[in-house]
Amino acid sequence: MTGTRRPSPRFLRTSAVALCSVVSASLMTGCGSIPGTSGGPGNDPITVMTWAPEGTNATNMPGMPAMAQAYARWVNDTGGIHGRRLRVITCNEQNDYVRAGHCAQRAVDEGAVAVVGSYSQHARAFMAPLEVAGIPYIGGYGLSQEEFTSPVSFPVNGGQAALLAGNGRQLAAVCDRVSLVRPDTIAGDELPDLLDAGLAAGKRRPATDVRAPEDASDYTRQAQHALDGVSGSQGPDTVAAGTGVSDRSCVTAALGKRTNTFFDSFRRLRKDNPKVRIASILGSVRQSLVDSTGGKRSALEGAYATGWYPAADDPRWQEMNRVINRYAFEDERIDPADPGSQTTWIAYTVLRSVLLSLDRDDVGIASVRRQLNRGPAVDTGGLTPALRWRFSDKLAVHHYPRIVNANVTYQVVRNGRLVAVRDGFVDVSETLADFSRRS
Repeated sequence: MTGTRRPSPRFLRTSAVALCSVVSASLMTGCGSIPGTSGGPGNDPITVMTWAPEGTNATNMPGMPAMAQAYARWVNDTGGIHGRRLRVITCNEQNDYVRAGHCAQRAVDEGAVAVVGSYSQHARAFMAPLEVAGIPYIGGYGLSQEEFTSPVSFPVNGGQAALLAGNGRQLAAVCDRVSLVRPDTIAGDELPDLLDAGLAAGKRRPATDVRAPEDASDYTRQAQHALDGVSGSQGPDTVAAGTGVSDRSCVTAALGKRTNTFFDSFRRLRKDNPKVRIASILGSVRQSLVDSTGGKRSALEGAYATGWYPAADDPRWQEMNRVINRYAFEDERIDPADPGSQTTWIAYTVLRSVLLSLDRDDVGIASVRRQLNRGPAVDTGGLTPALRWRFSDKLAVHHYPRIVNANVTYQVVRNGRLVAVRDGFVDVSETLADFSRRS
C-alpha cells in the first residue's frame, strides 16, 4: 500500500455529487442518503470533535468521548440542530504531545466547527492548529494555562487552578499542616503554588510539595515524604502520641487515576498516624473509587474533596442521568459522578445552545466563535453560573484571562458517599487573583 493515497472526504463528496448529476431522476433520491451531499450546506451534518486519553498507563478519560457520543444520539433522536444531524468524531490523544497535535489537525481536516468537552495536558500541541483554523475549544478540562489564555478557548470551569486554590481554602479551615502529592509533570508544576494561595487565604503556611510519577505502581516513598512534611508539633495538645504528627495534619493528592494507588500506599503507613486527614480534588477521587475501596469502610471515609460542580446526587444532574440511561446503551465508560463526563455534558450544553441560536444555514467555525464571544449567556441548569465569554464577563485573573467561572464546591466522604459540605458554590476568583499578583 506504500505510495497509495486515500481520497479525501471532500473529493468523495465532490465525486458523489458529480455522479448524481448525470444519473436519472429516479436515482437522485438515493443520492440524498450520501452523508454530507444532500442539498446545500444547511443539510450537512454539523461536525464537532471530542478527544481524551484512553488505554494509557497514566490518567485515562474514556467517559468524555463516550458522553459526547451519547449526547449526540440524544440530540439526533430529538430532531437534531434545526433538523441537522450532530456528528461527533472522537480521538484518543494517548497522553502524548504528538498525538494531541494530530487530534487537533484531524479536527481541522474533518471540518469540525468546535472541539468540545475534551481532556489533554498538551495544550501547546493542540492549541496552535485550532488557533490557525479559528476552531473554538469549548470546555476543556483546564489542565494548562493555555486553555485560559487562548482566544479560541471557552472554559466552562476554573480548571485545575480553581480546584487547587479551592482545595487550599477548604483545608485551611481544618488543617495546620498540609502535604500535596502531585504529578511530576509540566502540568503538575503549578499546582503547589495554587494550593498555597488557598492556604494563604486561610492564613496557613505553604504545603510540602511531594512530586510523584504519574504511572507508578507503588507510592510508599512519596507517602512517607508526605507524612514527614506534616510532622511537627503545633501545640501541646495537637500531636498524636509517639508520632510527632499533628492531629490537624492533612495530606492531599492530585494524581488523577493513580490517586487510589497512592492512598493504598499511604493507608499502610497511616496505621501509625490514624489522625492524619486525607483530601483530594474531584477527578482524582470520585464516588466509584469510594465504592470500590469499601464504601462506608473505605480508607477514604472522611476525606475532603473539592469539585467544580454540585455533588453527584444533586437533582440538577437528573437530565444528564436520564440521557445516559437511555442513550449510552450501558456504556460502562461513563461514570455520571466523574467530573470529566460532567464537563463534557456541560460543554455540549453550551454547544447546543449556541448552535440553536444560529440560523440553520449559518453554522460554521466563525459564527460559532462569534456567538460564544458575543451571544446570550448559556443557562446550564444551575450546574454552573450562566456562561458567556464577553470581555465584561471575564474575571480579573491575570494568568487566566479566559476564566468566567471560578466557582468550586466543597465535598466530603460521609457514610461512604461523596456529599456536599455546604450549600452552593464557593467563588475562588479573589484567591486566583492574589495568586496572579504574587506570581
